[in-house]
Amino acid sequence: MTTSAHGYDLATKDLDPPLAIVDLDAFDANADDLLRRAAGKPIRVVSKSVRCRALLERALARDGFEGLMCYSLAEAVWHAELGTSADIVVAYPTADHESLRRLAASERARAAVTIMVDSTEHLDLVDAALGHGHPDIRVCLELDASWRPLPGVHVGTRRSPVFKPGQAAAVARKIVARPGFKLVGMMAYEGQVAGLGDAAGKGLQNRVIGWMQRRSAAELARRRSAAVRAVREVADLEFVNGGGTGSIETTGAENVVTEIAAGSGFLAPTLFDGYSHFRPRPAALFALPVVRRPAKNVATLYSGGYIASGPTGPSREPSPYLPEGLRLLGFEGAGEVQTPVTGEAARSLRLGDRVWLRHAKAGELAERFLQYHLVRGSQVERTVPTYRGEGQNFG
Repeated sequence: MTTSAHGYDLATKDLDPPLAIVDLDAFDANADDLLRRAAGKPIRVVSKSVRCRALLERALARDGFEGLMCYSLAEAVWHAELGTSADIVVAYPTADHESLRRLAASERARAAVTIMVDSTEHLDLVDAALGHGHPDIRVCLELDASWRPLPGVHVGTRRSPVFKPGQAAAVARKIVARPGFKLVGMMAYEGQVAGLGDAAGKGLQNRVIGWMQRRSAAELARRRSAAVRAVREVADLEFVNGGGTGSIETTGAENVVTEIAAGSGFLAPTLFDGYSHFRPRPAALFALPVVRRPAKNVATLYSGGYIASGPTGPSREPSPYLPEGLRLLGFEGAGEVQTPVTGEAARSLRLGDRVWLRHAKAGELAERFLQYHLVRGSQVERTVPTYRGEGQNFG
């Protein structure tokens, strides 16, 4: 069920746009669907795709969601000290000396937080920040999950240099032999499956993407299994993390994977419209006011240039959502201080009316707003701060 523009307008009638909302019915329905797709395997909640503590806590309060995956060590220590979660993995290596010192100084944070490494150079960096003789730091070894079907061909994100099982075992042995570190987990993120829709383009393009994803997932399953076995001979791993919102089914089917990462599926940004095997409900929206009527079929909105990260292009622009029948102008797009929209629905818009838009990526919308208004039906149940609203900026 989709709430109409009228319902959202009514819920926020006493609030001035620009403003951002999260539809709780859609958020909860998406959480249900993530759990269904995981088929009993625990889901670790990816914080970068939410960036709002109240929503992270809402997800973690449900059975089946266990632990956070943060994108910054400073963020992870903040959550640990607030008690948001007692199980936090930092998905990316850190070079933040101050946060490393905060981590080492806090017994609570050290027990909760696991940092990411893929080489002994990362251990050197920690030693440089903390000095030798520091308390044990929990670490997770990242395996590169890209697909390399031919020499020189790399399909996927550029992450860890550890690709082969033998490389993983070699780094694991060095970690275990190093004082001040405890190897507790492994991770591999298959971005070419989890973050790339197989129904977002034309027929041939979709078939090629689907073929690539099937071949890539099969290759990774074999390689990840061998790598985990090799590392388990060296260390007693507490967890093996994999996947993302787009690859829950294939990643969860691997026996060696103990948990799945997911975050974007809660809020359903436009980049997640293009998957054939699941359809999340748009949950995060933002409203902009109409401030000009330059032509009968054009309404100009205030602000709106909230361009998502990644390869530049139309897929990273926000998309008009409600009322239906609006689109951006190709020449002007979404702008810093104004965003014109056109289409049949633009003819009936008046000054002060609201247009509801969706962001291309999930968490980045929270960098634009200090608050999310949590809406159910035509009522605002709560207004909660985003990370920015709590004065937090983790880069």
